[in-house]
Amino acid sequence: MKYTYCLLVFILGCVGHGFAQTGFKVVPLGVKGGTTDGNLSAYMLAPAGSDAYVCLDAGTVSNGIGRAISERAFDVGTETVLKNYIKGYLISHPHLDHISGMIINSVDDTVKRVYAMEHCINTMKAHYFNWQSWPNLASEGNAPALNKYRYQLLKEGVETALTGTEMSVRAFPLSHSKPYSSTAFLVKSGGAYALYFGDTGPDEVEQTGHMKRVWTAVAPLVKSGELKGIFLEVSYPNAQPDRHLYGHLTPKWFMKEFETLAELAGKKHLRNLQVVVTHIKPTGNNEETIRSELKAGNALGLRLIFPEQGVKFDLK
Repeated sequence: MKYTYCLLVFILGCVGHGFAQTGFKVVPLGVKGGTTDGNLSAYMLAPAGSDAYVCLDAGTVSNGIGRAISERAFDVGTETVLKNYIKGYLISHPHLDHISGMIINSVDDTVKRVYAMEHCINTMKAHYFNWQSWPNLASEGNAPALNKYRYQLLKEGVETALTGTEMSVRAFPLSHSKPYSSTAFLVKSGGAYALYFGDTGPDEVEQTGHMKRVWTAVAPLVKSGELKGIFLEVSYPNAQPDRHLYGHLTPKWFMKEFETLAELAGKKHLRNLQVVVTHIKPTGNNEETIRSELKAGNALGLRLIFPEQGVKFDLK
């Protein structure tokens, strides 16, 4: 009788308060790599059960929010999502297809932090928020600095709390066609992690070893099942010559990079690992070709996710 009573109390508690939720929810505001100016790289990420998001890159913002509302990812208006739900921006590199949405919307936005590594912040200060390209709504740079967007410098491998959220981030440098830099973000929420790569070329082409260092850092999380998903780009089909990759991946190089992770974490741990395919360049038959080449080369059994603008999904 006592056992039955305790079980009943437990069940009622779960109904009243919900089971502890782990993992993340993702709302893609933009998914394409270049040229489609209303649908460029930007992914809202929040812990499961929370509406405190960060935006991983920000090529498209307001247009993506509008699309997400039409897809029922949100039941509030565009202004609420922009001003209240997005707590900050993590910018991998300062190319316009990863930052233009944030810049354009900055005048109407609320006070937020912009998280980036030094090369990216320096470019934003010098070339965007400078009173020539755009008003300086940031915390540093050409006077007057209006201090709406507060730059938060990320240092390699150092965990930084994401203000206004239950998450933190560690940043790792990437090579986006030497000498240009990009960034990978390892976001943590409780015991769950998500790994987002900005634009990057393969180690074998870039000759930097940056990807290997990221894989080494996350291999233990893959083994333990704490890494809930990886966002990685594929910009071109396999027919693209290596000399014309411009710091991007093809399906062949994408899978080769995951083979490196498999060597570190064990192949069995990569089966059904959720991988979000980002930054496909929508030129000609690229999208259809890239999807078929990825599926044909997926010997590791990755669970490939091809995101659609505005369509919410979970990583758990």
